[in-house]
Amino acid sequence: MSKPVVLITGSLTGIGRAAAIIFAKEGARVVVAGRRDELGQQLVVELRTLGAEAEYIRADVRHDKEVRDLVDKTVTRFGRLDIAVNNAATEGTLGPVTEQSAESYAATFDTNVLGVLLSMKHELRVMLAQKSGSIVNVSSAYGHVGAPGASVYVASKHAVEGLTKSAALEAVASGVRVNVVAPGTTDTGMLTRFTGTPENKAGLVAGSVPFKRLATPEEVANVIVFVASNRASYMTGASVPVDGGILAQ
Repeated sequence: MSKPVVLITGSLTGIGRAAAIIFAKEGARVVVAGRRDELGQQLVVELRTLGAEAEYIRADVRHDKEVRDLVDKTVTRFGRLDIAVNNAATEGTLGPVTEQSAESYAATFDTNVLGVLLSMKHELRVMLAQKSGSIVNVSSAYGHVGAPGASVYVASKHAVEGLTKSAALEAVASGVRVNVVAPGTTDTGMLTRFTGTPENKAGLVAGSVPFKRLATPEEVANVIVFVASNRASYMTGASVPVDGGILAQ
């Protein structure tokens, strides 16, 4: 399809925003979703200047009705849904396991795991009926390894990996693909909040990243766009790291 309809959650900053711009440049029709209306409208203007048909829809992925409405509005506007990128996430409350609580767990898992589950639920509702579609969930390389001080976040990304593989097996007979892209240390606001200081960020890169630099959001987004596309037509249930060599160590 020359102009696929693409829906991206968590698309107003960072990796999601970079993906929206790349999809737009490639001729896709793009729906961006998030909770900050001003940023959403600004992004739509930028996408339209690139020649793309684009819409912003406010949605909180933690709420079933809002996700259902997001998908339904996308289909009403463009007639179908070809690609979904589930990128909405939070780092949650950082700190050791001994300082975590039921509340910090729920705050992280509601966005990172429930949000992916609800998004796939409604995206697949459309795609299975179409008998076509591609979903890319965004996990983390740290969903494969431990990270001191980020236990709940890491656990949530482990869960996204499992959800992806299970959904892929459920959907494959209908021609719908479900994959996950797992970024490593990427130069985003989330990493800045996680590390706290430029010195901590530099130390993380020096100590754990073979590439010895951060990824740009665009480097991760380019992989997302590829995995979502028909160029990866035989790929489903896969976890693709974009981590500068972290998982190779």
